[in-house]
Amino acid sequence: MPIPEDVTGEEIDKDVRQELQSLPKTLADDVARNLVMVARLIDEDPEGAYGYSRVALRLASRVAAVREAAGFAAYANQKYAEALAEFRAARRMTGTVDLWPLMADCERGLGRPEKALDMAGAPEVHKLDKAGQVEMRLVAAGARRDLGQLDAAIVTLQSSELASNSVQPWTARLRYAYADALLAAGRESEAREWFAKAVEADRDGSTDASDRLAELDGVAFVDALDEDGEHQDRNPAPVNPDRDVTENPSEGAPSVETPDDGPSDEKHLDDDPSEGDTGA
Repeated sequence: MPIPEDVTGEEIDKDVRQELQSLPKTLADDVARNLVMVARLIDEDPEGAYGYSRVALRLASRVAAVREAAGFAAYANQKYAEALAEFRAARRMTGTVDLWPLMADCERGLGRPEKALDMAGAPEVHKLDKAGQVEMRLVAAGARRDLGQLDAAIVTLQSSELASNSVQPWTARLRYAYADALLAAGRESEAREWFAKAVEADRDGSTDASDRLAELDGVAFVDALDEDGEHQDRNPAPVNPDRDVTENPSEGAPSVETPDDGPSDEKHLDDDPSEGDTGA
């Protein structure tokens, strides 16, 4: 696959570059450039990212960063069995638990929520950093919802991180997942409150909390081309014109460094990821 000339491979994280030093220089450069393309495309063109990840994998399958990038690319394309296999391989190579929440989310994607819950109770979770533990909580709540256990999903998301007023990288997604679970349980007024809190924390537009909030407030957005091809203003129009509507202001992709976009509260990853170590 062609790679733009401006991509040199030097853009990758120094830790990944160090991993590639075990390869001949020309090969290392080729692998690095493909990894850069994976990082560039994974959000907007996941199929393209997947293609570059397969090239890198063919060139250097014994490099943990390559296996990890291949896992993220497969995950972004909902190839959960393949993603899970790559994440496991990367974990065996590095011995770290950073990918544990993603591996559990892949189990959900494969229709095995019970396995995801087993992983949520495994000792590995205690070795995760705060961000990883929040991701694991999101996955566990999603697994509960997969099983139709809405109340349990809501309780799973209730935590000190959810109650905190400080905004962390995971705050918007955690609040969004909680609001969505409340809404699914028929607790609309509480859901509206938490969608609003998600909007406040969503500084980079990682969720559609503002749209969900508008829906609950009975607001329809018009954003279309007029007959002459000119853009019309995007103004909220109340579905119920008699209702007073107040606008609410609206305010994680893997990279070749250390991809950390954890799983979202949607179904997202074949061998036993614990390889015998998750009996919880």
